Amino acid sequence: MLVKICGITRPEDAERAIRRGAGALGFVFWPDSPRFIAPSKAWEIIRELPPFVTAVGLFVNQPSAHINEVAAAAGLGAIQLQGDERPTQADELTRPVIKAIALERVTDEEVDSWPSRRLLLVDAHDPVRRGGTGRLADWTKAAALAARRPIVLAGGLNAENVEEAIGRVRPYAVDVASGVEASPGVKDHAKLDAFFEAVKRTHGSSEPFGADSASRIAGGTR
Repeated sequence: MLVKICGITRPEDAERAIRRGAGALGFVFWPDSPRFIAPSKAWEIIRELPPFVTAVGLFVNQPSAHINEVAAAAGLGAIQLQGDERPTQADELTRPVIKAIALERVTDEEVDSWPSRRLLLVDAHDPVRRGGTGRLADWTKAAALAARRPIVLAGGLNAENVEEAIGRVRPYAVDVASGVEASPGVKDHAKLDAFFEAVKRTHGSSEPFGADSASRIAGGTR
């Protein structure tokens, strides 16, 4: 199972997540988030990452030129669009794209408008905080979508429910932020450890969400 730890702001949290098996780390570049990190500070963490760990930058309704600038400055391997972006914007970006969707508010047509080369992340709907809320996504709808295309499951995951979530949804990857935190942007290492142990119990391993797999699923191109 592929694991992404989102909302990284501290090098010690990145190091612990990688040691436990994270293949992707998420860095939030939306200024209104309590997990916001400046590109220069993110770069200090990202430049120390192993080769097959992907740095993913999260953005919310921000201009393509700005996203590309931050991606270059911070050394991102992929871009996560967490707002109301359209598929045409993804074509303007210089990194593979992950698009976050809330299945309770989008139509099948909107979901299908994102081509298969764009990896979809299923999260709980929150038009204000845009993720990291601790609220559960709709697992039933997520499972139906996961049967059609690879997805990342996010939204309210923690060590207590991730086994059930994986069993019910069968996602390509799982993404967690608040479920392994002491406070926004500060990871609780005991919670991190417990989360990875729970994931390992579902498949016997925590296969890394590495640069090769991220590029393959997200298209490997713009």
